[in-house]
Amino acid sequence: MKIFRPILAGATLSERSVACAGAFVGIALTAALGFLFPIHSPLVVAPIGASAVLVFAVPSSPLAQPWSVIGGNTISACVGLAVAWLVPDVTLAAALAVALAIAVMSLTRSLHPPGGAVALTAALGGPVIAEWGVFFPLVPIAVNSITLVVFGMAFHALSRRSYPHRAAPVEAKVAAASATFGYSPKDIDEALVQMDETFDIARDDLDKLLQYAEASAARRQARNS
Repeated sequence: MKIFRPILAGATLSERSVACAGAFVGIALTAALGFLFPIHSPLVVAPIGASAVLVFAVPSSPLAQPWSVIGGNTISACVGLAVAWLVPDVTLAAALAVALAIAVMSLTRSLHPPGGAVALTAALGGPVIAEWGVFFPLVPIAVNSITLVVFGMAFHALSRRSYPHRAAPVEAKVAAASATFGYSPKDIDEALVQMDETFDIARDDLDKLLQYAEASAARRQARNS
């Protein structure tokens, strides 16, 4: 049954309940915006559902920050449309759109996983692309993304969560206790290089986590001595 245990650290029932409530209202508001446009119907694309998972379930993730959501989705939509126009083969266009979207999002520091789905949607075409054409990156993509981010900011402010996420300062007593071990930020950089992997956590949050862990170890050693 271990495979069914939460992978994310801190994924408590209360946290997930709050995330579900936020996603419900966020998607509802985003879809309702469609009634403001001439089509008079809900206007929301499937990749925004994935964006909602990040914004409300893991708001501290670098991939869920406002620029990542808005920039990543909008830029990927532009990439997908450009590839669709330049590459006639659908299979090649689909693969190239996602690959280039990752590259461009990485260069613009807006990496956002749903952006890959946005690029793929644009490359494959369909009713939404036929409806909006060259305006697809703006409507519905940018409109959906901005709405989701704005509500996400309001929702997390009400639920007392940090979004856009900023690592809170480490408590003075924790910093003093962790200093016993003498680890420095350069040690984190060296460890990341040695592991040669990418983690879905901001470097500042990783630093804070290690300081709290070291402070806990220092207290345990003091009790046992």
